[in-house]
Amino acid sequence: MKKVAFYTLGCKLNYSETSSISRMFEQKGYHKVEFNEQPDIFIINTCSVTDNADKKCRKIVREAQQINPDGYVAIIGCYAQLKPKEISEIPGVDAVLGAAEKFRLVDLLDTFEKVPAGQPGQVLASPIEEAIDYHTSYSLNDRTRTFLKVQDGCDYPCSYCTIPLARGKSRSDSVENVVKAAREIAQKGVKEIVLTGVNIGDFGIQNGQRNESFLDLVKALDEVEGIDRFRISSIEPNLLTDEIIAFVAQSKRFVPHFHIPLQSGSNKMLGLMRRRYRRELYVDRVNKIKSLMPHCCIGVDVIVGHPGETHADFLDTYQFLNELDISYLHVFTYSERPNTTALTIRPIVPNRERADRSKMLHILSDKKKRSFYEQQLGGTFTVLFEDDVQGGMMQGFTENYVRVTAKYDPLLINETKKVILTSINENSLVEVEEAETEILSHN
Repeated sequence: MKKVAFYTLGCKLNYSETSSISRMFEQKGYHKVEFNEQPDIFIINTCSVTDNADKKCRKIVREAQQINPDGYVAIIGCYAQLKPKEISEIPGVDAVLGAAEKFRLVDLLDTFEKVPAGQPGQVLASPIEEAIDYHTSYSLNDRTRTFLKVQDGCDYPCSYCTIPLARGKSRSDSVENVVKAAREIAQKGVKEIVLTGVNIGDFGIQNGQRNESFLDLVKALDEVEGIDRFRISSIEPNLLTDEIIAFVAQSKRFVPHFHIPLQSGSNKMLGLMRRRYRRELYVDRVNKIKSLMPHCCIGVDVIVGHPGETHADFLDTYQFLNELDISYLHVFTYSERPNTTALTIRPIVPNRERADRSKMLHILSDKKKRSFYEQQLGGTFTVLFEDDVQGGMMQGFTENYVRVTAKYDPLLINETKKVILTSINENSLVEVEEAETEILSHN
């Protein structure tokens, strides 16, 4: 029985796909092990959102060679689709599989025989136009929470992004199949499902035709028994409709938490970035959410240092975010990516200036998060406790994404329990006290 190990770089979508591919190996009789347990086969699932992700791929290949010089190394994921020849020439790489091939790698590689030393690895990467099939995926590494892929690819040509080149056109699972997968996950004792994809608000395209909508999916999943919570990972502001917001506000299972990419608070920059909205629409979405769910958590993606962003443009973004009723930021420093239109935009922002702007927004994010947490103190919420115990304390998240800490109790792991949020400790975790003795859900 050959041993196989997996390493995933990048987003939760990659994690869900790695988990599904690992189950394919196990069904074929392979033994899944940790990366450092002398595996015979290494599968590295790559990201290519930033230049740093590319460098990480090379580092992981070197680590694999040190762990087992005779181990077979296969590279999949976004970087593999974008730069297959370049990756095949990395010493130690035996195979590179593109977006259309990665879910068939067990069959395509079959014997997993290493290439002779000094020769490039085998390349199995079709043009991205051939990545038209949809593959259902979900992670099962964390028993408390599962990431369920519902959509893949993207039809939005944002100036800075290589994802359409790496994952192809937007395509989705069907509502029926997603509901089936959610029921399978429920049977495994998972309490929370996070819906993930490249552009999940665009859900509903199958075989090139729009047949269903994201609202259809949300309504169907709300009826799935055995899952306490559904969480929407990220949704474009122009696709987050009033109807979706209103449904989540009265939903049985969808939690009051939205992550909504903004990228810039400057309308000039949103135009240069080729985004499909302006900041006025973003304000409208935030106001609509808060009017129906005042305690809702709202996360925001922001890019700093995009070509063309002047200091005044950045300050415009900073002020916009400072005045917005949001809960936290995910800050991304712009990184040049090949074959993107951002490369043609001037002026280029110096790296030092990009770093300074990033630091300012990280500080603002900390302030926003602290303020949001303070607003929740004294309130009664439900916490899903995780198997993450440190120093006699355990942690979990409320439905509106407040991270809490409590004294370790093995009975609480993977359980949903009502608590009162009492105070914020020095680690920016919210401490709690019991609201009632009854545990709300059981395995």
